[in-house]
Amino acid sequence: MEDSTRLIKGVSLLFLLSVSGVVCVSIRYSLPEEKKIGSLVANVLKDLKLGLGELSARGAQLISKSNKQYFQLDTHSGNVIINDKIDREALCGKMDFCLLLSEIVFQNPLKIYSIEMQIEDINDNSPAFSQNELDLSVPENVPTNTRFPLESAQDTDLGENSIQNYTLSPNENFRLEARSARSGNKYLDLVLEKPLDREKEAQLGLTLTAVDGGMPQRTGTVQIHINILDINDNFPQFTQSEYIVGLNENSPRDTLVLKVEARDLDLGSNAQVTYSFHQVPQKINHLFHLHQVTGEITVLGAIDYERESSYDISIKATDGGGLSGHCKVLVEVEDENDNAPEISVISITSPLAEDSPLDTLVVLFSVTDRDSGDNGRTSCSVEMHLPFLLKTTVNNYYQLVTQRPLDREKDPEYNITITATDRGSPRLTSKRAIGVLISDVNDNPPEFEKSKYEMQLWENNIPGLLMGSVRAVDLDVEENAKVTYSLLPSNASGGPVASYVSINSETGNLYVLRSLDYEQIKDFQVTVRASDGGSPPLSSEAVVRVSVLDENDNAPFFLYPLQNSTSPCNDLVPKSVEAGYLVAKAVAVDGDSGQNSWLSYELLKATDPSLFSLGAQNGEVRTRRALTERDTNKQRLIIQVRDNGHPPQTSTATLNILPVDGFSDPYMNIASVSHEASEEEDGSLTMYLVVCLAAVSFVFLICIILFVVIKMHKKESRFITALPHFPPTLPEIPETGVDSQSGSLSRSYQYDVCLTGGSLSSEFRFLRPLIPVFSVGDPNLSENPQISSGSEEIPDQVESRKPK
Repeated sequence: MEDSTRLIKGVSLLFLLSVSGVVCVSIRYSLPEEKKIGSLVANVLKDLKLGLGELSARGAQLISKSNKQYFQLDTHSGNVIINDKIDREALCGKMDFCLLLSEIVFQNPLKIYSIEMQIEDINDNSPAFSQNELDLSVPENVPTNTRFPLESAQDTDLGENSIQNYTLSPNENFRLEARSARSGNKYLDLVLEKPLDREKEAQLGLTLTAVDGGMPQRTGTVQIHINILDINDNFPQFTQSEYIVGLNENSPRDTLVLKVEARDLDLGSNAQVTYSFHQVPQKINHLFHLHQVTGEITVLGAIDYERESSYDISIKATDGGGLSGHCKVLVEVEDENDNAPEISVISITSPLAEDSPLDTLVVLFSVTDRDSGDNGRTSCSVEMHLPFLLKTTVNNYYQLVTQRPLDREKDPEYNITITATDRGSPRLTSKRAIGVLISDVNDNPPEFEKSKYEMQLWENNIPGLLMGSVRAVDLDVEENAKVTYSLLPSNASGGPVASYVSINSETGNLYVLRSLDYEQIKDFQVTVRASDGGSPPLSSEAVVRVSVLDENDNAPFFLYPLQNSTSPCNDLVPKSVEAGYLVAKAVAVDGDSGQNSWLSYELLKATDPSLFSLGAQNGEVRTRRALTERDTNKQRLIIQVRDNGHPPQTSTATLNILPVDGFSDPYMNIASVSHEASEEEDGSLTMYLVVCLAAVSFVFLICIILFVVIKMHKKESRFITALPHFPPTLPEIPETGVDSQSGSLSRSYQYDVCLTGGSLSSEFRFLRPLIPVFSVGDPNLSENPQISSGSEEIPDQVESRKPK
């Protein structure tokens, strides 16, 4: 036998196609036993037709089918080396073929190579007898050709290395004869060739030698001491020369296996038979017990079919005279289903990506059962509700693959229980629990708690004030769930929204960047985007509407009498008026809104408080009583307007009222003495006002005509039957109301148009809330011509009125 490994190339290549398409190739190598650990067995690269490094790249593993890992695979070089001491006799006993089965499993793609290592016997065991000395008692009258069974030597080697021959030391009386039993074992008989004579020689000494055929040759010997006895002419005889009995494995102790019986025709002590094991291996004494009187064979130790399937037992029956008879007992062990299937996991893909395609390999495992027949046939299953499918491959290998899409957000982990069951009776089951984690992919966009957010903010806020926050939740994990917030570009009140609002990218807090004024911007909206940290990132959007709340930050402002004017406002009132006469109307506006713009008027101070009253809501100045001669010619009123805010704000204005006897020549002449220079300016102002009034009337008439034409063109059921009639001088404008937000005219108001003769020619008084009436003696009339432009802001009802 050479020390190097002998490679048997091309012994067998079997290609088996399983359900999953996995191919299995079987390769056989041979090597002698007792090789040193680390010795090279073979290089599988050439036989598998693989390149250097391909074993490592494809995740190859060498899986042993026995209890020990006798071989090791170097995935870089492809060398298979010895990993543990190999003793063929310990592994296979007397079996002709001793195979160590292994499998090389490739995971990507899955491919299985079955490796059969044939262990060849070397002559490392000498023949051995169970005893070094053997005593035989032989009566002297034993006839020639009588056979005396001898113990066969045991050699655990096989073939040429096992026992090939027996030799007996030279003598005159006995010869050695070997014969084979039905079981295949060899039995030795010592055959008497020449009659014995105790008187000549009472004892004989022989040497029995067993010789094997190995190189070098090994031998074993036993010394035979023959005592020649006196006459005992009947030998015990068994009822059967060979017994065959079946015994279930795992039979309990003291189970009766067989009862042997031998009979002796002698009488007395020569007929008393005792039984014993004759030249049996030591293991028989540990497994079975033979009652020396009854001949009952019972179970003593553990009977395991997987260790040994049959036992050859030699039994001797000896009578009281020393004569013996022999028989053979063959105990055949019957297999029972005493080994549950064994589940061996080869590889696990964990964590498993939730976007893994169908048929992705999750678990690769094998199932083995040491029993035989149906007891060793297995089936495998997993729970039905799992998104995995079990596929059977060759050699009891199984693949657990994905069969449905995975969703980590629903099931982040699967606890898979693999159940393997054999077909024995009763059936035995094994279970193996495997945990598979599902790894996250970015398949969920951030979701806002609301699609629209409403936030409120008081005007005149502090820049950098927190308005509120938005929040989005991502069902993914780690970076895929890390949400960042940003504002989408847009405009608010004519400017970019980024100049009004900023957002914290991590918390979603919204901050106002500058102080806001309700009177300029009442509300605006921004769009917030939430993006996750996945690749590619996913996002969603939400709209935030910000409402600016009004504060009472604007004081009321007088339009009439004009607030902060350098020229006082003068109103003329005839002395002949009665109580309740409308003298003037204070008009104020407030830039705020809501209740902050609700205005109320109050008369703070008056020259004669009993003469005039002020309407708290409408600002109308009326006479409380008729004027008398005792009233002064100039009444001064200080009017205050107050809003309804918290705290309220106020403004004041001064109104001068001049009681006169009408627009008579004496009064006008007195005024003209000190103000002759102002006559021409008053006449010019009157002309401008008349021209403006005529233009407005003309435009109004054109609008009415166009309105009627459009209505008639559309043929509506209702037609305007008559157009309004305009007076030749001043139109009567319908009563209108002004919103509390922009003004304060809430009731109708009559204005006077007075025409008088005299040196001042003519004078019109109208639109008093907007255009102050200047007295004849007002020195500032020529300095404020722009006041007349205020007539475009506050419309009011105009009525032609003659003085009484």
